[in-house]
Amino acid sequence: MSRTVFCRKYQQELEGLPNPPMPGPKGQDIFEHVSAKAWQEWMAHQTMLINEKRLNMMEPSARAYLSEQMAKFLSGEEYDAAEGFVPEGDK
Repeated sequence: MSRTVFCRKYQQELEGLPNPPMPGPKGQDIFEHVSAKAWQEWMAHQTMLINEKRLNMMEPSARAYLSEQMAKFLSGEEYDAAEGFVPEGDK
């Protein structure tokens, strides 16, 4: 039986992650309060932000920006999207 969590983003019980996605308290918080579905969606959105905004992950400001966007995305708040991005179904 898979583990379920009350997902912070979707506000319902959904399948949880199999293990924390990163070390430390932030990873544990995500493990306990974010569904696998929301995390997979964040990973895709994160990749799009890195590529479209040409973020250099060696720069602390880029990592701080992504961390801020991750918190907004996973909490269901408004978050940044890439300029001009049109989701596949909207074309």
